[in-house]
Amino acid sequence: MPDEPEWLECSVDRLIAVRPDGYTVARVTGTDGTELIVSGRPLSGVQPGETVRVRGAWVTHAKYGDQLAVDVCEPTAPSGVRAIRLYLASGIVRGIGPKLAAAIVDAFGARTLEVIDETPERLLEVNLIGPGRKDLIVDSWIAHKQVRELMVLLQGYGIGPSYAVKIYGEFGDSSAEIVTGDPYRLIEAVRGIGFTTADKIAMASGIPEDSPVRARAAVLDRLDAAAAVSGHCYLPYASLLAAAVALLGQDQLLVRQAVDALAEQRRIVIDTGIGAGQAVYERRMWDRERRVAEALGALAQAASDLPKAVLRRMDALEAAEREEQAEREEQAERAEEGEAAEGLHPQQLAAVRMALTHTVSVLTGGPGCGKSRTVDTIAALVRAGGGKVTLAAPTGKAAKRLAQLTGRPAMTVHRLVADKKDGLDSGALFDDDPLYADLIVVDEASMLDVSLAAKLASRLVPGSHLLLVGDEDQLPSIGAGRVLADLLRVPGVPHTRLTHVFRQAAGSSITTNAHLIRQGRPPVLHAAPGFWFEDCDDPAAVADRVVEIATHLIPAKQGVDHTQVQVLCPSRKGHTGTIELGRRIQERLNPAMEGRPEHWSGATVFRVGDAVTQIRNDYLKGRAGVFNGTTGTVTAISPEDRTLTVLTEDNETVAHDFDELEDLLHAYAISVHRSQGSEYPFVVAPITTESGGLLLRRSLLYTLVTRAKTSVVLVGQRKALRLAVEVAGQPRNTGLAQRLAAELAGPEAEAGEPEMLL
Repeated sequence: MPDEPEWLECSVDRLIAVRPDGYTVARVTGTDGTELIVSGRPLSGVQPGETVRVRGAWVTHAKYGDQLAVDVCEPTAPSGVRAIRLYLASGIVRGIGPKLAAAIVDAFGARTLEVIDETPERLLEVNLIGPGRKDLIVDSWIAHKQVRELMVLLQGYGIGPSYAVKIYGEFGDSSAEIVTGDPYRLIEAVRGIGFTTADKIAMASGIPEDSPVRARAAVLDRLDAAAAVSGHCYLPYASLLAAAVALLGQDQLLVRQAVDALAEQRRIVIDTGIGAGQAVYERRMWDRERRVAEALGALAQAASDLPKAVLRRMDALEAAEREEQAEREEQAERAEEGEAAEGLHPQQLAAVRMALTHTVSVLTGGPGCGKSRTVDTIAALVRAGGGKVTLAAPTGKAAKRLAQLTGRPAMTVHRLVADKKDGLDSGALFDDDPLYADLIVVDEASMLDVSLAAKLASRLVPGSHLLLVGDEDQLPSIGAGRVLADLLRVPGVPHTRLTHVFRQAAGSSITTNAHLIRQGRPPVLHAAPGFWFEDCDDPAAVADRVVEIATHLIPAKQGVDHTQVQVLCPSRKGHTGTIELGRRIQERLNPAMEGRPEHWSGATVFRVGDAVTQIRNDYLKGRAGVFNGTTGTVTAISPEDRTLTVLTEDNETVAHDFDELEDLLHAYAISVHRSQGSEYPFVVAPITTESGGLLLRRSLLYTLVTRAKTSVVLVGQRKALRLAVEVAGQPRNTGLAQRLAAELAGPEAEAGEPEMLL
């Protein structure tokens, strides 16, 4: 084969591999019918059925043999009957599947695309195409053409073509105009496009480096990044200036002017009452934090509407427990083993009284300390006294687990607070509006971010009781804020922490080690059968071992299905990150098979049979919305309809458009953060310093270990495990505790509308 670069026109038959950086390996067919392999980053975003013109040099790969290493890839219209048929059959044009593609090409031959483009009414000549299907095909064809043109435009700026569909979905016919004229608008409007990508377009378009528009975009980007990456609700003024200056490479004066302009536009708030008077908030974040404080303050100071009969039943319970405790102590003295049954602990009784005598309160505790039993007791007392109880949790998994533990219906917080216009049927679980309850219990409250807490707090009814239940030693929320931790810092918010570990739980090596980790002490490494650590230094070898243990050894030894084993990872990247481990487990459990449908979305390939999890709330899907944390199995992939169908854990069938697949992740290996609120029979996890150890924190390890019900296996480096135990979590910049303390202290202590530092 020649060594010099050459051009080749080909149709894409199948994607073999796609890396996160866009590097793609594909099997293609040339115009002469020759099948070959092409590879390279310029192929990023291509889909089976497309026709492309590529330039590259021939190389020999150890696995795939001879292939064309591509340095230029240009989309082009397919030529020839075969290429056109493959193109239309691929599902690129909505409404056309393989059968209809063959019928259309049989009718119009090599002129097929010309007919669709110039005389689309002729499609009605084809059997099976009526007016509705014709309009669907034409609309999809027009959109596809514009997306292809947008791909070419983005490539001119050195931007991967995968963003074209997202941009077009947001801006439609105005996409090209937005990209070339106001690229910084893409940052807020298009998921995945940050300042760096938008700035690359802007600089190539001739926007000056010292442009005020560019500086304002950098300031907003740094605030967004602080919230998304570090969970901060605000940045100190000096920190924001430094971060934006570093991003821009410009003088600090330009950034100061940008901050002033954004404050004047009310897009940011400089709150002189928070963070030593230098707290800079994105406006929406400031609004949310203040709403939480105001609403919880009002609820805490409102008179209780709890039926009096509930308090009488509480008094009776306490009296009965005191008598039973005396009897148990007597029995324990007479018993040879001293194993009398345990009743409610005094800490639990204190928590019951707290929740029923205060309109806002917090219950915390580690594993085996009886949080669930305490909640169940509180809820039972309210119901027995004629009151109404609503149980909720931040994720679907957590809500389902809460329902199983209490034997009562539970719902997600999103569903609880959703507006009627969102179409969520909360009445499917409750006789009336669940917000009009005497007691609202929110479990796994460590997962509440300030945005979700604001929605909940602003809809609470004065007179109701709110009980937040959680474990403050777990990871904080994925979203910005630390609501549970902030409430625990406010002296005026009643709080009971359960520390007594019950005998049944104390026998678990998982529970024992979890409490050791919480205390900053090293766990017992080989506490069979529930806890095991396998020493391995090389991250690549760690990955091999994790895959083997999760897919073969545990299922074989324990006699369970592989679905009972969950791989949890501290990070996304590297040999031991969720991306690579998930890909390898997918290839082991659900590899590509001839004739089985699959669809590539970016660097992710979805196949029928894949385990997936929802990562964003979608109120419009299913009977009552699909929420972050919902898991399921891919049951169908339809190129013709451009949809992927998932059967959820709740036995509901939900369709996802191909353009919505960023809302789904494979569930073969997930981050520890995403595992919150869930429990799994068996957990396997890599523990390495591969990513620099920045994510290894005590709260992460503690959360990881407490996700397992039967056993947890850690594979990795002792130094990484030691680091995870010793390093406490990083604080988040929040003002909620200060605001709520001011609300509870009275009007004279409230900060009010902040002054602006201009």
